[in-house]
Amino acid sequence: MNDIASVNESLFESIKHVNEYGQEYWTARELLRALEYNEYRFFKKVIEKAMTACEASGGNGSDHFVQVHDMVPIGSGAEREVEDYRLSRYA
Repeated sequence: MNDIASVNESLFESIKHVNEYGQEYWTARELLRALEYNEYRFFKKVIEKAMTACEASGGNGSDHFVQVHDMVPIGSGAEREVEDYRLSRYA
């Protein structure tokens, strides 16, 4: 394996999550940083295209693209809700 591939693999493995059923997933907000997107709104368009491609190939988008809402700190102890996706390896 070349150096670039091993760096990419370790980067993706480092942000991988595993749910209570043993299924792997990645969050869109963590992936967008790894893929060097500046803003979520631009990465969301990529997710939407991937969902369309998944469904066009006969896949069930809801199995691979799960929309969630997480709470994130915004300062002085306050939090706000933000949209995110949990993405399978297929996504």
